[in-house]
Amino acid sequence: MKRYLNWLLVAVLSSAFIMSACSKSDSGTNNDKEQLPIVGSWLSEGQNVAPLLLALGIVKIEAQFNDDNTYTVVSYDTSNAMVTYEGTYTAEESSVDDIYNITINQSKPTALTSVGIFMVDDTKDPREMTYEIVQTQPDIGATPPTAEAGFGSTNGGALGTWNVQKYVEVK
Repeated sequence: MKRYLNWLLVAVLSSAFIMSACSKSDSGTNNDKEQLPIVGSWLSEGQNVAPLLLALGIVKIEAQFNDDNTYTVVSYDTSNAMVTYEGTYTAEESSVDDIYNITINQSKPTALTSVGIFMVDDTKDPREMTYEIVQTQPDIGATPPTAEAGFGSTNGGALGTWNVQKYVEVK
């Protein structure tokens, strides 16, 4: 179980930072199109950190998403040790209003791919983002959440909301 949680931690952290959203006409790139809602700086700490990550000692996550589809995420544990994650992301509109599918390709500290969903709430100031993602390559046996099943659908819902991350935009 601990090994599974460690793999899931890597998947969540690597993707929790790639919470990319697209405009209705956007396919995940930003060539002369409206800026993606994910672009900017995001912070998750305290009760906003996914319970799975809290259980593993992660207490704070800072994420920076750029309009060139690159990202940097820094996670902090209870001793304030940090790990930096970098890579690229693509996102596309799902069949469910306001929920987007996302794929991240992490390049640092290790190469992996994660798949999931996210939603940015533009009605809040600062904006808030809900994000759920799992590692798919290398395969760790996790099943990504789907927009149709909603947040909490990782592994067919077996984890409930333990893998759901919340972020607040940092202005």
